[in-house]
Amino acid sequence: MSKSFERYQKRKLISSYFSVVLSIALVLFLLGVLGLLVLNTKKMADHFKEQITVSVFLKDEAKQVEIDQLQKSLAMADYTKQAVFVSKEEAAEQHTEAIGENFIEFLGYNPLKNSIDVQLKADFVSPTQIEEIAETIQEKDYVEEVSYDKPLISLLNDNVKKISLWILVASGIFAFIAFLLINSSIRLSVYSKRFIIKTMQMVGATKRFIRRPFLWTNIKLGMLGALIAMIGLAVTIYYVNDFFPELTLLKDPTTLALLFAAIFVLGVLISFISTFLATQRFLNLRTDDLYY
Repeated sequence: MSKSFERYQKRKLISSYFSVVLSIALVLFLLGVLGLLVLNTKKMADHFKEQITVSVFLKDEAKQVEIDQLQKSLAMADYTKQAVFVSKEEAAEQHTEAIGENFIEFLGYNPLKNSIDVQLKADFVSPTQIEEIAETIQEKDYVEEVSYDKPLISLLNDNVKKISLWILVASGIFAFIAFLLINSSIRLSVYSKRFIIKTMQMVGATKRFIRRPFLWTNIKLGMLGALIAMIGLAVTIYYVNDFFPELTLLKDPTTLALLFAAIFVLGVLISFISTFLATQRFLNLRTDDLYY
């Protein structure tokens, strides 16, 4: 009978530890995913910004030397990521593929212009800066027109600001929820041992002596939960990087190392604080209150 009870208590203890570790791991994993999203918000925003193309249309009388010089100067400019020359013939082929019809046969001539497509660096993609760049390029005598999607740029910048703000707000809220969930799991674990705490206290054990094994046990559980969360996050990052290589998640090891370190520290810190508060509560309870 005694051995059966001991096995039951052991299974109950393992089950309690398992639930604590699992809850810590899940919460820290989700927190890590959100942290990854926060750290890569600018990178994702930059990726979309750098898809914006400024088209520099050239006059028919523009000389090849002038075109080459303009392309080289644009390619070397601080604001340029890439500058590609597109001949009117290439533009006609692209347009034909897009509409599914050869418009040159219908018109009898090619109305398109030679152009240079400029992709800007993300830091320069704003309505004001692009307007200044366009005005500078437009000063060239052989430039017909500088064209870009003004409404799209304004919309993109506004949305990036809104999304960044909401991600930060969501991160703060989720971090608070994470603390509450981990705190709740640890508190339930300590609650199941409230009678042991009170018994030790009644025989003269100090609060520090009683608290120490609870702190150490739950800190170890926090470490284990953090390690599981880090493994799950590493697998997630690997597969996300495979699907979205343009985010280059694995090319920034310092940021990833800081993220994993933050997850580990959070696991330990939240476990310590939650255990300290939970044990302190039961240490201060009267014996009669333990039953409620």
